[in-house]
Amino acid sequence: MEAVRLLQQGWSSRKVARHMGYHHSTIVRWSHKKPCYGKYGRLVIPTRSSRPHSHPKQLSEKIVARILEIRSERQQCAEIIHHRLKKEGVIVGLSSVKRVLKRHGCTRYSKWKKWHQYPLRPLPEKPGLLVELDSILEGVSSNRLHAFALIDLCSRWGYAAVVERINSYSSVKFIEKAAHQAPFIFQCIQTDHGSEFAKWFTKVIEHHGIRHRHSRVRRPTDNAHIERFIRTLQDECLHRIPFSYSAWKRALPEYLHYYNTERPHMGLKMKTPLEVVQSY
Repeated sequence: MEAVRLLQQGWSSRKVARHMGYHHSTIVRWSHKKPCYGKYGRLVIPTRSSRPHSHPKQLSEKIVARILEIRSERQQCAEIIHHRLKKEGVIVGLSSVKRVLKRHGCTRYSKWKKWHQYPLRPLPEKPGLLVELDSILEGVSSNRLHAFALIDLCSRWGYAAVVERINSYSSVKFIEKAAHQAPFIFQCIQTDHGSEFAKWFTKVIEHHGIRHRHSRVRRPTDNAHIERFIRTLQDECLHRIPFSYSAWKRALPEYLHYYNTERPHMGLKMKTPLEVVQSY
């Protein structure tokens, strides 16, 4: 559009081409196009996409229809569809089957899904190097209690607190309280892929100097320590008291004091978490 305006001011097409750095025939073609209003209400010259309309090796409509037909039968994955087509004598690549399913919206994955990276799991050689975090839900949907639990893999130091609801904001506030109570500094926090540990949660804790790592998909042992800690909380505390927000709020601090300072751990050679922390 800037080139067309220069032409309207009396510049020649070759002078505009030298000024803009394009071939003069391109400037002429732009001048023949009718301007239109763009996304932000400004006049622009519409550009034509260079994307090809077809490909000489594209799948035929018959093969595409067969892929979608097999998919609609039992919602089977691309690998099974590819295997069935191979048995039928249809020569098609697995990646082509996946592209057809994706193009027609037959995949189970949302385009808004954030794909996480999984850096190397740090070795818990010192307190705070690797801390696992998870949420607790108890009761039916009409009468449910929520809480967060956290455990350090090196010292087994644990912390938990009841919250009114589970979301990213409450998870960040829980981390801030836990970091204030902990006798060491959090360096890396590992969580599952819950919505309460989404992108906003990652940005906030990384702003405070804490790395965020997600547990690997289909690797249940990644969060084994926090799951066992939650089981201990339920067996020794939560399931022994009345099912109410106020009861949980009173009982959790008392039990955590016992857990961290008095309760011996067989995995720590009968030491308490606080004794392990003090040894470092």
